[in-house]
Amino acid sequence: MNKLGVLTSGGDAPGMNAAIRAVVKAANYYHIDVMGIQCGYQGLIDGEIHRLTSSDVENIADRGGTILKTSRSSEFMEEAGRKKALKVLKNFDINSLVVIGGEGSLKGAEKLHELGINVIGIPGTIDNDMAYTDYSIGFDTTLNTVLECIGKIKDTDFSHDKTTIVEVMGRYCGDLALYSALAGGGEIISTPERKLDFDTMCSKLSSRISSGKKDNLVIITERMYDLQELQRYIEEKLNISVRTTVLGFIQRGGNPSAFDRVLATKMGVTAVELLVNGHSGHTVGMKENKIIHRELEYVHAERADKQDKYRLLETLLH
Repeated sequence: MNKLGVLTSGGDAPGMNAAIRAVVKAANYYHIDVMGIQCGYQGLIDGEIHRLTSSDVENIADRGGTILKTSRSSEFMEEAGRKKALKVLKNFDINSLVVIGGEGSLKGAEKLHELGINVIGIPGTIDNDMAYTDYSIGFDTTLNTVLECIGKIKDTDFSHDKTTIVEVMGRYCGDLALYSALAGGGEIISTPERKLDFDTMCSKLSSRISSGKKDNLVIITERMYDLQELQRYIEEKLNISVRTTVLGFIQRGGNPSAFDRVLATKMGVTAVELLVNGHSGHTVGMKENKIIHRELEYVHAERADKQDKYRLLETLLH
């Protein structure tokens, strides 16, 4: 192997640049040229590819987002699109690829592996929704952003005896809400794994208000409720004033934390070493503070068991 490609795909995550830097630096150590693919799989199909040197990535580890840009490609989801991508890789003499992204991106990596390209995946998603790894790149930074925002909301809630519903990202995974609450960010949470109905939320809030706690924070994962409907229901049921805050894309931005930079660096170097040693169709991760790798085919079938963390939360919020 004398040349490999690297791309970032799907939603951006703080730490992606640190991973890109690690891939380029590690590849250069093994005398391998790196080709940066712009805008994810769509950029691959369109041939938006250029060489990346060590000097190109020298000062990017502390930057949020991704210097390679990213996108979601509906064209790549079709067989015809993947065949175009395969042709482009062959035209650029690239037979090895590192894909940095979430579950959908790693599914794409698996498809390229099946077409004969040597591929290693790196989990880069703020949702932390892949069970094979304890942490994905970007989750720690985003969690700290959420906690910072929640801390400011709690200050004004206390001052005005208000209840606020805060919607955080996560898609179908409640880790941002769960870990935020474990870190002291909220009193009531509802996640896809432990969804609360409106009456249960009202009951919990009523109990807290009756005990003298007039300022309360409810953290929910996105896509679960109509926020205006939930707000009206609680206000009418409990006769209180409720605010709603959607943190939105502010959660994705910002400089990556030290944890995410180190994690991304370890994963990037490991990805290159796996390719050098003849591995393909794998993705790197972290389990019990150790870097591991798993076959891509198993990544999408697993779902994390977070029962221990929910039991801990129940103890704290009892």
